[in-house]
Amino acid sequence: MRFLVLKRKHLLFAACALIAVLMFTVVNHPAIVGAAAASRQLPIYCVQRDQKMVSISFDAAWGNEDTQQLIDILDKYNVKATFFVVGDWVEKYPESVKALHDAGHEVMNHSDSHAHMNQLSSAEIIADVEACNDKIEAVTGVRPTLIRPPYGEYNDTVISSVRSIGMEPIQWDVDSLDWKDLSAADITKRVTAKVGPGSIVLFHNAALHTPEALPSIIECLLQEGYTFVPISQLILAGEYTIDHTGRQCPAG
Repeated sequence: MRFLVLKRKHLLFAACALIAVLMFTVVNHPAIVGAAAASRQLPIYCVQRDQKMVSISFDAAWGNEDTQQLIDILDKYNVKATFFVVGDWVEKYPESVKALHDAGHEVMNHSDSHAHMNQLSSAEIIADVEACNDKIEAVTGVRPTLIRPPYGEYNDTVISSVRSIGMEPIQWDVDSLDWKDLSAADITKRVTAKVGPGSIVLFHNAALHTPEALPSIIECLLQEGYTFVPISQLILAGEYTIDHTGRQCPAG
């Protein structure tokens, strides 16, 4: 009798072990892992470009002390940039939003109140985004087509919600870290060392040393043969794919 009990225990243990192995194999099968990775929704971090094209972007959420200075610097070099602005910022500084638009820069969406979108439902995300779009359009006459989620945070709900209303979520592949109050020299070194064809560079308005760093960055990249374009002109139209790094690539 004891032999039968032990035999049953061994058989049960073997069956459990076999099930565990099978589950591990199925979950970690390359095809299944690849499918899971492919199903994750990603924003655009950069663009596959053969030409030396780069986009400069600024996030505007709080201060406004250097907006006109940034406009003047960019104008000096005939560089057009993309400014992602928060709806609350638009309400506080409509004259600066209009000045950006009148100077030929893109004014795009950075949410209505700089909320953590990962914590919102799809309906709440869409409502927030459209509220900011309404404010920007009221000042510029142009409705945004691009959005940068606050804090760079996103999940599948954020990305699918944004794309469901015909907008494209944009991140960056070159972070100036200007919000850390790095010196102008450090900001310049960081950006110029990391930029490549199709890069999107992240700056902030109201950052301490960005106006000081910007001319040397632009001059360095111009000397290297780069052309500056707003993000809407950098990203690809028509069919495209986004690889696991967030690089937008032509389909096929």
